[in-house]
Amino acid sequence: MSAPSAISEVVSALERAYPPALAESWDAVGFVCGDPAEPVSRVLFCVDPVAETVDEAVELGAQLIVAHHPLLLRGVHGVPADTAKGALVHRMIREGVALYCAHTNADSADPGVSDALAQAIGLRVTGPLAPNDDGVTGIGRIGELPEPEPFAVFVQRVADALPATVPGVLGAGDADRPIRTVAVSGGAGDSYLKQATAAGVDAFVTADLRHHPAGEHLAGSAAAPALVGLTHWASEWPWCAQASAVVAEAFAGNVDVHVSTRCTDPWNVRAERTSI
Repeated sequence: MSAPSAISEVVSALERAYPPALAESWDAVGFVCGDPAEPVSRVLFCVDPVAETVDEAVELGAQLIVAHHPLLLRGVHGVPADTAKGALVHRMIREGVALYCAHTNADSADPGVSDALAQAIGLRVTGPLAPNDDGVTGIGRIGELPEPEPFAVFVQRVADALPATVPGVLGAGDADRPIRTVAVSGGAGDSYLKQATAAGVDAFVTADLRHHPAGEHLAGSAAAPALVGLTHWASEWPWCAQASAVVAEAFAGNVDVHVSTRCTDPWNVRAERTSI
């Protein structure tokens, strides 16, 4: 039997796939807590480092959590245990669970977050939506379906491809419009509406679409891409399987990988009007 792998070795494999240099300047990616020299036999992959996923890691006996979202995105001066994030840091340390976060570096990498979203939907990726200078990495992806399909059918395709959430999947556009070319951006993507329009795609799939930017986009031109709105968590969850495959391939038979299926989307109650 081979010697146990160290957490630092798993982090190195992840950073080869998702180079920290690709992260945005405002981002906080990398190792958050734990001892890089400790051995690791089990890793949990998730979107959000929150109480539910820390619970899951402890239950699984995982020594490392790999999360997409940073726990400490903004500068902090302390992590006291009587604060929400401080309590998580203290619990992970007590339980021997390390935390590593790959955020906008995973968004921009090739393949990255949006490639995983595109693959889940059934798109063949042709390039980035907002490319970096290399023309390969960058935010978002552009892809195409095997055959055109009506927008209403496409919206259902997206809903069927991703984990269920209480808010569900929403579409904005002509239900009969043929959809063949599609832009996707995991996470909040309405700042890329202009790029999606310039790309000439038929639809744009992203999360956290806001009322005014979406409305102004659709009113701007009859050729503007139809919009498919997701919850933030659902749009990025497919990346967990992609990242877990990186570790599974690098440490075959030596490190177990688990993808969290616990929905950490904050929207958990839905109500529809029952009276006229």
